[in-house]
Amino acid sequence: MIMNVKNIDLIDHYHKLFTANLDMQENGTPDFIKEKRLEGMKAFQKLGIPDKSDERYKYTDLQEAFKNGFKKYLTPKSIEFNVEDIFKCDIPELNTHVVLLLNGWYYNRNQMLSELPGGVIVGSFAEAAKQYPELVAKHFGTYAQRTQEWVVALNTAFVRDGIFLYVPKNTVMDKPIQIINLLMDEEDGMTQHRNLFVVEDNAQAQVVVCDHTLSAANFLTNSVTETYIAPNARMDYVRIQNEHNGSRQVSNLFFHQERDSYLAANTITLHGGLIRNNSFVTLNGQGAESNVYGLYLTDKGQHIDNFVNVDHKYPNCQSSQLFKGVLDDYATGAFRGRVHVAPDAQKTQAYQANNSILLTDDAEMHTKPQLEIYADDVKCSHGATIGQLDESAMFYLRSRGINTREARLLLMYAFAHDVIGKIPLEPLEDRIQELVDKRLRGELSRCNFCQMHCH
Repeated sequence: MIMNVKNIDLIDHYHKLFTANLDMQENGTPDFIKEKRLEGMKAFQKLGIPDKSDERYKYTDLQEAFKNGFKKYLTPKSIEFNVEDIFKCDIPELNTHVVLLLNGWYYNRNQMLSELPGGVIVGSFAEAAKQYPELVAKHFGTYAQRTQEWVVALNTAFVRDGIFLYVPKNTVMDKPIQIINLLMDEEDGMTQHRNLFVVEDNAQAQVVVCDHTLSAANFLTNSVTETYIAPNARMDYVRIQNEHNGSRQVSNLFFHQERDSYLAANTITLHGGLIRNNSFVTLNGQGAESNVYGLYLTDKGQHIDNFVNVDHKYPNCQSSQLFKGVLDDYATGAFRGRVHVAPDAQKTQAYQANNSILLTDDAEMHTKPQLEIYADDVKCSHGATIGQLDESAMFYLRSRGINTREARLLLMYAFAHDVIGKIPLEPLEDRIQELVDKRLRGELSRCNFCQMHCH
């Protein structure tokens, strides 16, 4: 790859930042983390930040975002506040174990790791690396493609903290873990947090992630989450992205599944200036099943780019991808999905679909579903549609006395429900239905009880 001058300057910028803060970052850090950091920086120097000439980032130029002069959160900023005074999630019926990240750092001054019923451990990734080094070393950096994905390499080079979750064998969690990512500062900032979830044999876990901005500053987030799903284990993962237009977010999800495991991952994008979601699923044992869903609602120049890669390595596995979006007011979007079926992965079943509705002529969507199949006994399909609301359905609703605006909303809501209906937690599904309804009506979809009134 031939690097342009801008790319070389960016590489040099982050390498100097890495070198200048190496002693501070290594203070009290286990050796296996230090080694991965060095590997990450070497990989980043080799890969650089791609421009639009790279097919994977053809529709999303991240060089502009990453060349910013934002403050880097290499140490936790001391912000004294009572989170309950400024932020209350209005899904009280969800009944979750709530953990908080503030600017990429675990926020709990009293207890950095907590043990929940059944031996479940949740808390700070940095603290888990110290208290459970063998467990963290076994999984950290094992599934994330730091030598192939530049954003993962950069995150690994600067890894400090995030959320750690461990669910022991044969444990069914008593209630979901809810991770609230808060960005709050008086100046622009960049955060790179790292999450590690380990769900052991025959265990079950549910994780809900909520992304919020609580101040008007601009933010850039480059997050990486590695999830190990052991034989016969189950993981339900739901993420709600709801940040203001000054936010730039790159999310990297890696799910590694062993035999007879089950994954359902659903990302609901309600708001954000620029969002790139990368999802990688590896089906590493027979009988594994993965389901990756996404819903994106964008307007007023917002940009959403979803990339999904599902790798079928073993026979008798199933996977599905379903992504739907509504774009309005010169918003732009992209979807690139890939299903790879290895030569030995016979009896594979894989389904992939991307459907988008453009409400205005200046909204724009690019889609590229892909199948790469090297086995001959498989059932695989893919499809994509980009269009406007069904005129015949509109006519039918109007003929029943429903005005044009409400008819449009009904059709959009029905379109989005295919993804919302996949959410396994009924209170969360109901709340997201409400948020989506407000979003489609042009109202801000922030939580009702947030007193920051972000714009």
